[in-house]
Amino acid sequence: MRLALISFHGCPVARLGEKDTGGMNVYVLNLASELGNLGHYVDVFTRYHDVEDPQIVELGLNVRVIHLNGGPLLERKEDLAFHTASFTANMHEFISQESIEYDLVHSHYWLSGKIAAEISRIWEIPHVSTFHTLAKTKLRAHAGEKETSYRVNVESEIMGSSNTILVLTEKEREDIRELYGVPPERITVIPAGVDAGRFNVEDKITSRKRVCIADKETILFVGRIEPIKGLNILLDALKTLSNSRDLQLLIVGGNLSGDKELTALRERAKNLGISELIDFRGSVEQSELKYYYSAADVFVLPSHYESFGLVALEAMACGTPVVASRVGGIPSFLDDGDTGYLIPWRCSEPFADKIEILLENPDLRAYMGKSAAQKAYQMNWSGIASKMAKLYGSVIEEYGLRQAV
Repeated sequence: MRLALISFHGCPVARLGEKDTGGMNVYVLNLASELGNLGHYVDVFTRYHDVEDPQIVELGLNVRVIHLNGGPLLERKEDLAFHTASFTANMHEFISQESIEYDLVHSHYWLSGKIAAEISRIWEIPHVSTFHTLAKTKLRAHAGEKETSYRVNVESEIMGSSNTILVLTEKEREDIRELYGVPPERITVIPAGVDAGRFNVEDKITSRKRVCIADKETILFVGRIEPIKGLNILLDALKTLSNSRDLQLLIVGGNLSGDKELTALRERAKNLGISELIDFRGSVEQSELKYYYSAADVFVLPSHYESFGLVALEAMACGTPVVASRVGGIPSFLDDGDTGYLIPWRCSEPFADKIEILLENPDLRAYMGKSAAQKAYQMNWSGIASKMAKLYGSVIEEYGLRQAV
């Protein structure tokens, strides 16, 4: 198959952990790579994000990332919708000049879905849409982010025109059915995977030396520095734990200069008297992430909303137990009491309690870490990509039959 993936605002080769880069970027990167390994030809279309971005990046066997103009480089995410039409035109021009005949287009996020719907119409190919996050779900979660009625309407239009809606969890399928009125038979569930070759168990002491942290109890968070990630809860839990333990919190992700959310977080830590316990690392290369996961005793994800929570699965693959909010897709792979703990959202006390249980009991921590690694291994990307290719094939076949009528 020849496949076009659209990830308009999330470049799969961008540096992770900074603004608007995260789990979706990793998802698209791994999906494209594994589909290429299966012998399919994959082009990932994204907007230019940096002046040094080449137009075409050869990502691997049969896989390219193609950068096209889609608004100013530093455009705010809130204003990117104004540039989808120009990106669509540029994508149409590129496809025409290259004389490419795609079999299917798969969009990631609502902005990409808007583009893909038009590409699907122009080139008469089926469209599979994956939203990764949904406006109505985030609004219901009171996640601290503003969503517009325009986005809600566009999401509904995309759901109506897509040949298949692909979601990562049963929870997301139920959300779409309940909030958008889409029949469940139009929605397919295939979970995200983890790159077992990149994320694996490393020696803890060696990992701590590699990432240059002290050899003591370590809590880790990986992700963007945004209100939706619930870091205020983690800081409150750290304050409670610091009264009786000698520990450190490592925060990986975010921009260390000029970020108002990071500034607010530092100020909160100062007011709580725990600044000296926190090490802000900013964004790091993905190749180094496994050493951070392996260096930690506990990985914590206190988010108010996560469509999937890929970083938690990566931590599990590295043998680190996870304490996370019981939100979104996290319960679909984190087995409470076996690979970690699920906590009621917005509650710092149970976070502190479960973190302390794991820190206090090395045997339990080792058991959960082993269980976590085993669970993550079952969700490796090669198996997920095979399921995806099978889905694409069935969608293409059904589309062809409809066109023939």
